Amino acid sequence: MGQDPDANQRTAEAATPATGSRLDSYVDRYATRTHGMTASEVRSLFAVASRPEVVSLAGGMPNISGLPMDVVGSLLNNLIEKRGLTALQYGSGQGDPRLREQICEVMSATGVRGHPDDVTVTVGSQQALDLVTRIFIDPGDVILAEAPSYVGALSTFRSYQAEVVHVEMDDEGLIPDRLREAIRAVNASGRRIKFLYTIPSYHNPAGVTLPAERRTEILRICRQEDLLIIEDDPYGLLGFDGEVPRAMRADDDEGVVYLGSFSKTFAPGFRVGWTLAPHAVREKLVLAAESSVLCPPTFSQLAVSEYLSGYDWRGQVKAFRELYRERRDAMLGALSDLMPEGTHWTHPSGGFYVWLTLPEGLDTKAMLPRAVTNRVAYVPGTAFYADGFGSRSMRLSYCYPTPERIREGVRRLAQVVEQEVELRTAFGASTSSRRPGLDAPAPDQS
Repeated sequence: MGQDPDANQRTAEAATPATGSRLDSYVDRYATRTHGMTASEVRSLFAVASRPEVVSLAGGMPNISGLPMDVVGSLLNNLIEKRGLTALQYGSGQGDPRLREQICEVMSATGVRGHPDDVTVTVGSQQALDLVTRIFIDPGDVILAEAPSYVGALSTFRSYQAEVVHVEMDDEGLIPDRLREAIRAVNASGRRIKFLYTIPSYHNPAGVTLPAERRTEILRICRQEDLLIIEDDPYGLLGFDGEVPRAMRADDDEGVVYLGSFSKTFAPGFRVGWTLAPHAVREKLVLAAESSVLCPPTFSQLAVSEYLSGYDWRGQVKAFRELYRERRDAMLGALSDLMPEGTHWTHPSGGFYVWLTLPEGLDTKAMLPRAVTNRVAYVPGTAFYADGFGSRSMRLSYCYPTPERIREGVRRLAQVVEQEVELRTAFGASTSSRRPGLDAPAPDQS
């Protein structure tokens, strides 16, 4: 039998996938909205930052070592013994009625007067962000957000193909005049603004807090422009000066959708958050939530409910405030002692974060591999901008490491910064592009 000279060629062609050398053979089948889905710079740091030899000033993990685990364990044991058949079953798509009543009590500490019927329990406040974006955003719609802004929100907005327009901040948060300018510019371009997203209290990542007079002015602007506000308030109870900032929702129950979470004031592992929305909006949120998860986990909700009713949660929040205040003081002290001249940072009065800005010409993203080599991690500022700016800045988190580790981490970071300054002096400034006024929220100079 004669040999077919084309047999090898045909065999090779049959073995070659129609998509050629693509790593993902489904790339042409995905929805258009997936094109903007990328891993955040925070997520990409987790593997490195979790190494024991690295001082991580990157992640915003709550320090749950301050929780009385024996009390929590007892509460959970009682929950299973007494209400196990309910706790392990499906529940309401809107959330457990008793927990919604307790959420209203928690919110009252910020001045918010809510009704349980207008509360929707979510799987963490991240799901609340997703639901709000889903029911309001069409592709191409504009969302106004502070510059910088929470990386998880930016990721969600991107996934729904929204266009984020940043509004400048200073050391007191969102600047009302810049908000007016942004609204005028977007309206003049013919685009449609759907809402303003803001974290007014102990901002993530900037660490700044919007004063009462600015909150009032921003509410006034948004009423005049018929602009909805999404107020994200995960840190509102974690201030270091005793007084809880009054939420914007407390002064406008029709123009503000309020997002809250137990991740920072109890434990993130339960993944329980909520929205408080005007009644009509709440209806849409519940429908969106049911299509997403059917119902939030009953066990987690009842565990949080048992904690709120069976333990001094206010006293625990006070203990958390003291723990985080000690760590904040350690970081600010170390920055003041160790950082080179020309470095600026914010001075948070609550929450988890400091926003650090380096001297001209330095790039925190380019510097990160050298920092990790020096066994310290942070999040580059570009992660918190939708437009790629923030290259001189970084977010430092003080919530998780001990004060001693914080100081050691800052010492290692200062060494890297000093080396970068020396390189810049020797070889010239970085050519990375930067928009004046947006790299940092004009932090206090230290």
